[in-house]
Amino acid sequence: MPLKPIAVNDGEEKKLFLLKPRGFCAGVVRAIDVVKIALDLYGPPVYVRKEIVHNKHVVDELREAGAIFVEELEEVPVGARAIFSAHGVSPAVRKEAKDRQLNVIDATCPLVTKVHLEAVKFAREGYTIVLIGHRGHDEVTGTLGEAPSRSILVENVADVDALNLPDPSRVAYLTQTTLSLDETKHIEQRLKERFPTITGPKSQDICYATENRQMAVKGVAPFCDLLLVVGSDNSSNSKRLVEVGRNFGIHGYLVNDWNDVDPAWLEGVKNIGVTAGASAPEHLVEELVEALQQKGFTQLEVVELVDEDVRFSLPPELSAAAGLVSLR
Repeated sequence: MPLKPIAVNDGEEKKLFLLKPRGFCAGVVRAIDVVKIALDLYGPPVYVRKEIVHNKHVVDELREAGAIFVEELEEVPVGARAIFSAHGVSPAVRKEAKDRQLNVIDATCPLVTKVHLEAVKFAREGYTIVLIGHRGHDEVTGTLGEAPSRSILVENVADVDALNLPDPSRVAYLTQTTLSLDETKHIEQRLKERFPTITGPKSQDICYATENRQMAVKGVAPFCDLLLVVGSDNSSNSKRLVEVGRNFGIHGYLVNDWNDVDPAWLEGVKNIGVTAGASAPEHLVEELVEALQQKGFTQLEVVELVDEDVRFSLPPELSAAAGLVSLR
């Protein structure tokens, strides 16, 4: 769906283009609600393996409410209640949780679970799985863990060129859900050139929220001198938004909040695009917009790509306890 027409700023006033959709996606809303509902139902402490979503402000807020964030399950007392983050975990982590008799609530995003199931399917069918993603990212670590002996990670075209696979005629590819659409396309094209019989997912693994936010940046980029993306440094989808803007030749910066904005960035700037990664709270965007308006960017135009109405049900172990079927 094309963006609504943008009113070009030909006057002297400074302008903000506020992109929509932005901020929380359905998977993030679900994951945060899982922690909040678990705290309400069972009381603290509730242990969360890794950051529930990749945003400093969200994690700090939940920590204050009683959530305890740990890097590994060995830090969780035997028999305690533990939540898996939205990024998913490997079967080895699930086994460890069972061995430690933990009461697990799985907040893995359903779109990440989709990729895990695809990995299991391809492995069972005897394919070598090429996973396109960023090394060390929590989601990638979990996906690779589904079939570690049959999976190979590539991050760029050069990695594809270096592949030496046992059976080049039996290859499948999957992707991390939060990648750059354009960069992933180039990698996929090279994979198909090297392995003509390669197969892939029936529908793309890059999630709807990642795609929508990137397409919105592309739509507004020609009209902006600067792009500000609200999100944390470890948020893959947020960092990709900055890259998309820079690929269009506009200066882009990732900021946790307004306090990260360098006043020098605003010098000589007339039009600013503002958006947020899928794990960034809306109140941080509102604070950024208000601060920019105080700096003279008094015109505000909301630029909408599509109305997102995706909702995900709560994990069954939690919805049963709470007497809920789905999130509102």
